[in-house]
Amino acid sequence: MTDAATLPGRPRGQAVSGPATARAVNVLAPNASPMTLDGTNTWIVAEPDSDLAVVIDPGPLDDGHLRAVVDAAERAGRRVALTLLTHGHADHAEGAARFAELTGTKVRALDPALRLGDEGLAAGDVVAVGGLELRVVPAPGHTADSLCFHLPADRAILTGDTILGRGTTVVAHPDGRLGDYLDSLRRLRSLTVDDGVHTVLPGHGPVLEDAQGVVEFYLAHRAHRLAQVETAVEDGFRSPADVVAHVYADVDRSLWPAAEQSVRAQLDYLREHGLI
Repeated sequence: MTDAATLPGRPRGQAVSGPATARAVNVLAPNASPMTLDGTNTWIVAEPDSDLAVVIDPGPLDDGHLRAVVDAAERAGRRVALTLLTHGHADHAEGAARFAELTGTKVRALDPALRLGDEGLAAGDVVAVGGLELRVVPAPGHTADSLCFHLPADRAILTGDTILGRGTTVVAHPDGRLGDYLDSLRRLRSLTVDDGVHTVLPGHGPVLEDAQGVVEFYLAHRAHRLAQVETAVEDGFRSPADVVAHVYADVDRSLWPAAEQSVRAQLDYLREHGLI
């Protein structure tokens, strides 16, 4: 989900189906919209010499897309052995149960309501399938149940909606909280500095090759928006709708409902910190 800010120095590229790294292949879902950009990126991840694959975010309940994911894995000589979810929004997770039927896999997620099988996901978990290693990174903020997956062998991070390939993401109030989101961005920045992560494999939009620069931009963008909201309140704009109309005046009005979620989260953050 995007609020349409443009990443600096980046072409306004599009997500495409196909290989993105040595271990990650995208299958783009046919659900493009202002909120989902080019559609949901469903990621097939596997070791190059393995016949087993992990699928991250099967996407919407679209049988054609789900079968296309299975077909893409099979064409590469792989069987889908596990399904993971970055979070529970329908454009990422609605198709998970049907995908599990098609593949015979379990579904692992942070939220127990989304799981199929006994095993969930938690911070610090390492998912190992066919020699592949994915490290679970907690990333609350966009939603309370958001996760990222660190792929060390490719120096990559699969970010779901925490970081997008174009624009910036929505803090989906009330489930999402801005303080949590800022902490998650700082956690991702540490991965870029301390663990050499340089590639972002997002849930929507094109792959990004400057992970540290993108995270720094996200943090700066959030600080800028927060200052704008604080100033708007000081200038007498009280309701979230009024703040959106003032602060997001240059943003397509179709995105204002999403922007209002972020504004509500920003207002909560400012109140919690005694700034308004």
